[in-house]
Amino acid sequence: MNTVLVTATGESTGKTAVAIALGRHAQDRGLSVGYMKPKGTRLQSQVGKTLDRDPMLARELLGTDDEMHEMEPIVYSPTFVRSAMEGRERPEELRERVREGFDTVAEGRDLMLVEGGGRLTTGGVVDLTDVDVAELLDAEVVLVADYATPPDIDETLAATRRLGDRLAGVLFNRVSDAVYDEVENLVAPFLEEKGIPVLGVLPREAELAGVSVGDLADELGAEVLTDVPTDGVVERFLVGAMSGEEALRFFRRTKDAAVVTGGDRTDIHTAALEAPGIKCLVLTGGRRPPSTVLGTAAEKGVPILLCSTDTLTTLDRAEEVVHSGRTRDERTVEVMGNLLTDHADVGALLGSTTE
Repeated sequence: MNTVLVTATGESTGKTAVAIALGRHAQDRGLSVGYMKPKGTRLQSQVGKTLDRDPMLARELLGTDDEMHEMEPIVYSPTFVRSAMEGRERPEELRERVREGFDTVAEGRDLMLVEGGGRLTTGGVVDLTDVDVAELLDAEVVLVADYATPPDIDETLAATRRLGDRLAGVLFNRVSDAVYDEVENLVAPFLEEKGIPVLGVLPREAELAGVSVGDLADELGAEVLTDVPTDGVVERFLVGAMSGEEALRFFRRTKDAAVVTGGDRTDIHTAALEAPGIKCLVLTGGRRPPSTVLGTAAEKGVPILLCSTDTLTTLDRAEEVVHSGRTRDERTVEVMGNLLTDHADVGALLGSTTE
């Protein structure tokens, strides 16, 4: 059996989609695949428990029946970290819990995929960074990295040094058109010359860059006021704080955006509904808009979300949702799988299992 740990230089780099897509590629090759995420960092309350959604998605899409407490032995919440600093968590016991969960999930499997938590250094408070986990589970490591400007390479190099001989290679993800050639023709050769394999350069895919309106509503705890489809994808947010006429000119210059504004700003609502690039309105302060606005939105198929929080709080939360890549579903994994096929060495990413 081979074990591959997928870690990243920073949060929200696409680890989940990469890990599950690799699992599906392995299954297509006839391999039995297991998945675990030792440190659950993407938390929600479900049936009275705090659970990470990523193992749930992996269990569904890989068709496994492993228990959640085995797939996610540690709930890495702020409460847990505080408890660790107070000396109430024992690193050796936690390591044993991770090992036991791994052994159970790995039984009878050809390949184990282990997803890191947050970033490479997450877990340091209990001596369970992704480097520590890789050593504990004897895993090869795929490092998922972003690249936007040349200084970003420093973070990648620092991560590869931490991983040492465990590193299988680097996978660049979400590389924009503006720097794609630079990554392929400058960055990748630079790393290869240093003995660091580059296993793929995945282009930025618009479908994976934002969050669906429906998921945004769920994450914000918003009430959806219009009976229209909520599958549109939002990549950015605009604050409606200017006059209606100024707003219309501004809104028309953007695309795949949501307008965040007070529920009493009818002029902003009207302007947003005239701009084709606006995917939804997020109204704050718990104030419902007039029926005329709701009617126009319904005619144009633009969802209106109502939040009880103020505009600044709502905006901060919404931007966090988009930044953290909350849209993770079967379609996300399918798109990632295609990107890996077209732009990466899938065999090398799966490690010695496929040799």
